[in-house]
Amino acid sequence: MIVVEVGYHGNTQGCVDISSYKFDGPGGKGRPPFVHVTPIPDSFRGMYRGNTLETGIQYAGHVSAAVDTIKQEGRKPAAFICESVISCGGQVTLPPGYLAQAAKAVRAEGGLLIADEVQTGCGRHGQFFWAFEEHGVVPDIVTIGKPIGNGHPLGVVVTTRAIADAFANGMEYFNTFGGNPVSCAIGLEVLRVILDEQLQQNALEVGQYLTRHLKDLATQFPIIGDVRGAGLFLGIELINDTETLEPAALQTSYLANRMRELGVLMGTDGPHHNVLKIKPPMVFSKKDADFLKETLENVLRADFTKPGAR
Repeated sequence: MIVVEVGYHGNTQGCVDISSYKFDGPGGKGRPPFVHVTPIPDSFRGMYRGNTLETGIQYAGHVSAAVDTIKQEGRKPAAFICESVISCGGQVTLPPGYLAQAAKAVRAEGGLLIADEVQTGCGRHGQFFWAFEEHGVVPDIVTIGKPIGNGHPLGVVVTTRAIADAFANGMEYFNTFGGNPVSCAIGLEVLRVILDEQLQQNALEVGQYLTRHLKDLATQFPIIGDVRGAGLFLGIELINDTETLEPAALQTSYLANRMRELGVLMGTDGPHHNVLKIKPPMVFSKKDADFLKETLENVLRADFTKPGAR
């Protein structure tokens, strides 16, 4: 398996084994021998910078290099798995060309592309129902999680008929809960509500509206180094220095807790724990966005403009 640094794909043992966020994090034991980790394609502070096609191709080169390493070991790649927007890695949007070139390298040797849409699927991206669509690539397998159940424990895997049939080798598959009609009914209803209430369009419009406000704040407060994401899947990276991009981890933690006290839930993520993640419910409105922006601005102005606050 080829994976992305700080990627997270689930909490079963099989998923932990391919999640750098877990096996390289606290309590982890490092990557299993069958897993190859490639650099996170972070165009803000990574080894290649700038949201350009050149940057995307450079990062994809590391996936190609992993394929070559696997070949030298006398094996073939099984798959490359990647979140369509990398969440635990810091709400990192994939640079242009990255996913397409990575998929091309893996598929050339018989491997598959798995798109992890657990956090980005079902319209949250806004412009697209699935975030991978932004990159002009059709995955071989798509994984979908919590959003499709809207609180009900439901996960979905979508794949091709050929891949599904490859598992029909005579061994009986039995699952007490798999495909139960109650969960299926809930999932279908969630999809119906997303479509009927035009929540993807809402994610697009409100997300763009909020992003403009957040980027305006970035011009006023140098601690905001980057505002990124799509739709209602956004991240704010906080820094202490605009030249060195020194991560402002303590300030990020403080902001998240202060915002919580004032009624806004924002998490922290990223390898340096300096990214505020914004993933509100799909019914999030412009009024809600105004409250978030005004609250954040008030906290920044009160606590980050004092002498010595930085």
